Amino acid sequence: MSITFPLQNGVFSAELLKGKKILFASFPADGHFNPLTGLAVHLKWLGCDVRWYTSKNYAEKLQRLDIPLLPLKKAVDISELESAFPERDAIKGQIAKLKFDIINVFVLRGPEYYADLQEIYETFPFDIMMADTAFTGIPFVKDKMNVPVISVGVFPLTETSRDLPPVGLGMTPSYSLLGKLKQGFLRMIADLILFRVPNKVMRKVLEEHGIDHLNASVFDLMVKKASLFLQSGTPGFEYYRSDLGKNIRFIGALLPYQSKKQTLPWTDERLTRYQKIVVVTQGTVEKDIEKILVPALEAFKDTDVLVIATTGGNGTSALKDRFPQDNLIIEDFIPFGDIMPYADAYITNGGYGGVMLGIENELPLVVAGVHEGKNEINARIGYFELGINLRTEWPKPEQMRKAVEEVITHSKYKENVIRLARELRTYDSNELTAQYVAEVLQKTNRRYFTSKKEEEKVY
Repeated sequence: MSITFPLQNGVFSAELLKGKKILFASFPADGHFNPLTGLAVHLKWLGCDVRWYTSKNYAEKLQRLDIPLLPLKKAVDISELESAFPERDAIKGQIAKLKFDIINVFVLRGPEYYADLQEIYETFPFDIMMADTAFTGIPFVKDKMNVPVISVGVFPLTETSRDLPPVGLGMTPSYSLLGKLKQGFLRMIADLILFRVPNKVMRKVLEEHGIDHLNASVFDLMVKKASLFLQSGTPGFEYYRSDLGKNIRFIGALLPYQSKKQTLPWTDERLTRYQKIVVVTQGTVEKDIEKILVPALEAFKDTDVLVIATTGGNGTSALKDRFPQDNLIIEDFIPFGDIMPYADAYITNGGYGGVMLGIENELPLVVAGVHEGKNEINARIGYFELGINLRTEWPKPEQMRKAVEEVITHSKYKENVIRLARELRTYDSNELTAQYVAEVLQKTNRRYFTSKKEEEKVY
C-alpha cells in the first residue's frame, strides 16, 4: 500500500521516507519519553531507520519496540532527580525550585548532549532529529551539526506571547486592555527578575558554542530553534495567541504506544455495582502517596462512590492495609482503557499524558499539582472548565470530595470535555507527524547517506 501526504510542493509519497535515518532524543523522564513512542513506531513501520538517544533506563521499553538504544554517555543521567541533585529537596518555593531545575536539569545538560550526539553521528548520520521540547540539545544539532530538528511539545505550549501572562507561573490570561497591560508588565518582571539567572546561564552556554540565542527566554528557545514544532493537543486546549509562531503545528493527543496484542481486559464486578466511579492516580514519578492518593481514598471511603486508585507501585500494600473498604480498589497498575469508560471523574496531579487520556475518555477532571510544569497544565483545565484545579500539591480530603461532586453534578464540565475530545479525534498524530517529517526533509533537501564520509563528499 502506498501512502501519500499533501505537501507544499505537491504530493509526497511515504515510499521516499524509507531508509531515512531518524534519531529520537528525549529528556530522560516518562512524561517526555512515553508520548513519543507511538510516533517512533509509526515511522519505523513506514520504513525509517529509527534509533533513540536517552537514558539506559528505557532500554527494556525500547527493546520491546525493537528500536535500538543509543544511551547517554557524556551527559549526566538525571532520570533520578533525587540522586542526581540531592540538594534539590532542600530548595523551598515554587519559583526557586523551577529556576534550579531550568539551570541544572535542563540548560547545563545541552553541551553534554551535543558531545554524545557528535559521537553518535559518526556511525549513525541521522537525517533528522525528533526531540521533546525539554531536550536542550536541540540548538546544538540545528545550528552546529546542521541537521534539521523537529521539536515535540509534550506539555502545554511554552512560547511567550504578547497576549498572555509569563510562562511557568500557572497564570491564566486576560484579554482586556487592562489585563494585557498587566500581563506585559509581568512578562518583563519574569524575564528581567524571576528568570534572569536561568536566561543568563542559557545565553552564556550558547554563546560559548557560537550559537545565536536570539535573545530568547528559556521558555522560547526550544520552540524557536526547531525546524518545526509539533504541539501535542489541539487549539482547543491552548490559550489564544495572535502571534503564534509560524513553525508551530498542532497534532492531537500524543499517547504512549500500545501493542495490538489481545490481552484479557482488567475487570471487577464492582464496576457494574456502583453508580458513581472515580479513577485516581498521581503518576509513576511522584512517590509520596500522601499527596493525592491518601486524600482521595479518605474522601470517599465507606461511601457510595467506587474509587479505583493506581499507585504506580508506590506504597500499594500499605494503602490496601490502611484502606480495606469495599468501595476502594487499590492496585499498582490497571490499564486505563479498561476502567475509564466506566468512570465519571478522574483525579490526577496533572501529568500531560494522563490529562490527554482522561479527556479522550471524556472524563471531567480534578487536578492537584504545582511543580514540574503541572501548574500550567492544571491552569488550562480550570480556565477551559474541563474540571477543577485545586491549585495545590497537598489537597485535603474535603477539597477532593467537593471538587469531585462539583464536576459530576454540573454538566458544563462533561460537555466541555466531550467537545475537546471530539476535536482531538479529528487529528491523526502519527499521519500528521509523518507528513511533517517528509516536509522538513524535502525543504532541507536531506539525502540518504550510508556513512558520514559519504555525506561529506556531497556537503
